[in-house]
Amino acid sequence: MENKEKTSTKRYSDEELQEFKQIILDKLKVAKENLRQLIEAFANDANNANDTSPTFKVLEEGASVRLKEDNALMAARQEKFIKDLEAALLRIENKTYGIDRITGELIPKERLRVVPHATMSVESKIQQKKK
Repeated sequence: MENKEKTSTKRYSDEELQEFKQIILDKLKVAKENLRQLIEAFANDANNANDTSPTFKVLEEGASVRLKEDNALMAARQEKFIKDLEAALLRIENKTYGIDRITGELIPKERLRVVPHATMSVESKIQQKKK
């Protein structure tokens, strides 16, 4: 009996995987919209570069460069987040989702609901940082 119980906890059930899939799809939709807005803001900022007023030009250029750098950084982070979510969807399809890549144990549901692209439990992450 104990052996059967161990086997059943090696992966999440199909129903649980579907719950996580929906969470990921919802986050993916929001993430893609956020990325679209960042790209659009960057494009609009580039189109508004024709201002010829010299009064605040130096300050505006500095702020503009900083804003572009921040937008590029946020867009890169958003793209990574999208890729991580898409990789999590693949793990769901492969039925390997939610398995800690260090210990092979299940990552707690509470963590996956908050960080659905997680590949490690909090404990594994802490151990990895100590190395």
